[in-house]
Amino acid sequence: MITGNSGPGGGTMTLMAVMPRATDDWTVDDLTQLPDDGLRYELVDGMLLVSPAPTPIHQRAVRQLTLALEAACPSHLEVFFAPLDWQPDQRNSLEPDLLVVAKKDIGEKLITAPLRLAVEVMSASSRLRDTTLKFAKYAEGGVESYWIVDPSKPSIVAYDLRDGEYVQVGYGDRDTSVALANPFPVTVVPASLVAG
Repeated sequence: MITGNSGPGGGTMTLMAVMPRATDDWTVDDLTQLPDDGLRYELVDGMLLVSPAPTPIHQRAVRQLTLALEAACPSHLEVFFAPLDWQPDQRNSLEPDLLVVAKKDIGEKLITAPLRLAVEVMSASSRLRDTTLKFAKYAEGGVESYWIVDPSKPSIVAYDLRDGEYVQVGYGDRDTSVALANPFPVTVVPASLVAG
């Protein structure tokens, strides 16, 4: 903790400093000690992952896909967008850009049950993470479907979980639509996700 004079008007100001740790022993309880500074903090197997604030094209894709999913979503499911934590255990906490979950599985502050769908909209800083670490962690956590959207192409790749592994079930790029069945039927045209 740092305490000091706040300036010419007097008074004191107290700041809480969070020191980085070179460890993979982070837990979901440690996340509550991190600052609310606009960065995204996630855990994969106890390793802290920090991502910068998203770009406008990223947010446009998230917004457009949210609208498409909400229009098709059945009443027993709900669509959410980040920030919302999915914490399958004490050493893992992920914030998919979009997620679909059964209403019965929605907790007061977070979600621990397997998701019906996780969607990651890639950026330069998240490309490797989204296609490897999160790909594996979502499969391990029983997330039924995983979509990866690349707004720079634009494209979407959809995977469904079968026997514990993801199998590609759909791909669309630019103006080519892709009809997806899970977690409910919806058709996506990747170019429409990023059109201004």
